[in-house]
Amino acid sequence: MTEPTAIRKLCIFGAGGFGREVLDVIDAQNAKDHRFEFIGFLDDGDVDLDLLERRGVRLLNGLSEAVDERAAFTIGIGDTSSRRSIDERLSNAGLEPVTLIHPTASCGFDVDIGSGSVLTAGVRMTTNIRIGRHVHLNLNCTVGHDSVINDFVSVFPGATISGSVSIGAGTTVGTGANLLPGVTIGKDAFIGAGAVVTRDVDDGQTVVGSPAKPLRRTETDSAGQS
Repeated sequence: MTEPTAIRKLCIFGAGGFGREVLDVIDAQNAKDHRFEFIGFLDDGDVDLDLLERRGVRLLNGLSEAVDERAAFTIGIGDTSSRRSIDERLSNAGLEPVTLIHPTASCGFDVDIGSGSVLTAGVRMTTNIRIGRHVHLNLNCTVGHDSVINDFVSVFPGATISGSVSIGAGTTVGTGANLLPGVTIGKDAFIGAGAVVTRDVDDGQTVVGSPAKPLRRTETDSAGQS
């Protein structure tokens, strides 16, 4: 007889819109195979408690409560740099990240997904793909064969990542963006919504448009740097 899977206590850091979407993923996973006991949200900012009350969940009384409960964690914050620092903080406190995959997401052969990553509803990944730590793949985005998405990347809804694409750590891929086959995106870059990326993007660069081009700073912006 197969032993039942142990149920893990779990908290979400970030009680905003995406954090509540992550809770949808947990609920969907639990409906299929109950494995998590959600104990509440962690959040250092202003929280709409009415929204949490309507959901029937609560805000924890600080990190110590999650530690006392020996809870695992996931991060429901889209900002990539914030996610990196939160991961360090919670991991140093002794909490372990969990990987969440919505039941309607699909993964082909030889797909490796790092700890703490979140795949929401409708994500499609084909074959021989590497996903790093705390990567967020939002609604209905697609990832083609032999692609590599490094740690703390956010891919927003409806983005298309073609085959053999490499995305550096901390990069954001905007809603509906299209990355053509074989392009390399540097770390901490930003791909604008709807951009069509036809060539490589440097570290820290923001590109927009079709075909995507680097966003130029205005004279006002330049003056502010002096």
